[in-house]
Amino acid sequence: MKRNEPYKPIEQGSGKDAIDEVRHEILSPLENDIAKLRDPVVLAALMHTAATERENTNRLLKTLIERLDTRFAEVESRLAAMERAGAPAAAVHEAGLEGEILLPSVDEEMLKFVKERRHVNAEEVRMKFGYKGKNAASSRLNHLYEMGLLGKKQVGRVVMFFAKQP
Repeated sequence: MKRNEPYKPIEQGSGKDAIDEVRHEILSPLENDIAKLRDPVVLAALMHTAATERENTNRLLKTLIERLDTRFAEVESRLAAMERAGAPAAAVHEAGLEGEILLPSVDEEMLKFVKERRHVNAEEVRMKFGYKGKNAASSRLNHLYEMGLLGKKQVGRVVMFFAKQP
């Protein structure tokens, strides 16, 4: 189309025929499906399938919930046993034993270091044990704290760790 030439609508020719053909290809299957959905037998079959699938889903969910309930009951009974034993839950979980705490040698040395110094921070542990950064030392100290073997207290901008009394 040239710049000054007015727009002419497509009346006949390959463009209009192609559009009609595509429209027919798209609409014909949809019209057939809509006609099928008007059939009561097809609607009944769809409803039956949906109801059956819902029953199967509910059965699966019930089974999963029962399994979760039994697992939660096991966890609660284990926690109750740990609390009765008086050991911190995290320490018993880490060790896998009730009442006995097994530690890596680094953690044992760190506990000994804290007991000797009475209170330490992550920077002191970093220097003593040769860590490159404070994050590793802080992580180790926090792990011992979570196990219930150390206490910690914020002193200004520094967190101080100390040995708990048995």
